[in-house]
Amino acid sequence: FILVGVPLAAIFCSLIPFSNSLMSLMAFIIIMNFSMSIYRAPTVALMPDVTPSPLRSKANGVINFMGGLAAVIAYGLGGLLYKVNSGYPFYMASIIMIAALVLLYTFIREPRDIQIEQKEKQSQKDVAKNRSLIFMLLAIFFWFTGFNAVETFFSLYGQHVLGIEPGTSSIVLTSFSVAFLAFAIPAGFVAAKLGRRKTILLGIIGALVVFVPLIFIRNTIAISLLLISGGVFWALININSYPIIVEMAPKGLTGAYTGYYYFFSSTAAIVSPILFGWIKDLAGSYTPLFIYASLGFVLAFVCMQFVKHGDVKELDEEKVQAIESGV
Repeated sequence: FILVGVPLAAIFCSLIPFSNSLMSLMAFIIIMNFSMSIYRAPTVALMPDVTPSPLRSKANGVINFMGGLAAVIAYGLGGLLYKVNSGYPFYMASIIMIAALVLLYTFIREPRDIQIEQKEKQSQKDVAKNRSLIFMLLAIFFWFTGFNAVETFFSLYGQHVLGIEPGTSSIVLTSFSVAFLAFAIPAGFVAAKLGRRKTILLGIIGALVVFVPLIFIRNTIAISLLLISGGVFWALININSYPIIVEMAPKGLTGAYTGYYYFFSSTAAIVSPILFGWIKDLAGSYTPLFIYASLGFVLAFVCMQFVKHGDVKELDEEKVQAIESGV
């Protein structure tokens, strides 16, 4: 999947600057995104395939940190390159994709000894695990519903409700992203101590402690400080949700369960802006934004009460230390 998807995505990304009409631009972007969808889930699924269960939250924290760092570098370097030539950022992205493919293919060895588990008569334990999976996926959908509404509409909320410029709103929201990036790796260590489920519940409660006051607060500095706290709590949630999903996956189905994770999170990203846009039209204002976001996290909290599986498997301390040291 990676060997097919990455080169295709790189080719069509590099073709974007050559588009001479809206139709060609749309075609190149759509094919590029389709090509990226070919390899996204299989690439992410490599992490649990090559990482022991107790270390997956920490590993996911590193992955998210590196992704956030790459985004910061890409925006900064891309902006500089754009000033030289508008096509250079796209060429840079294509070259980096191919370089990443070479590094991955050279240094990462995909496990070949995984056997698909034989179908057995579904026991009571299997039913419970499937129930946990369903409610975990619903929780993911609901908290991404709340998060994506804030991410999408906060600039307009700042402009129309807080009375600040859109550029200032973006800077205020950036504090949330920076805090998430800074706490991505520590969030994995917190889960190693508390457990993934408890860490996620702590994150949801923290997010509500942040979002509920934002329904009423109109001071920009206070909002920035609360959003910084929100980024920390969002890291506790986001870093540990994917490892719970793959922990429930039978052997050989990590990629499929990764697809479930991205289906529910991506569906929320599609549905939420439309749904809140409809609510905004009914209300005639962006004021309900944080009420809507808070409701999403409340529903996620309720769903998490039914998740009983997917936490880190217990290993003795000596074995964990051996894994971490690479022995």
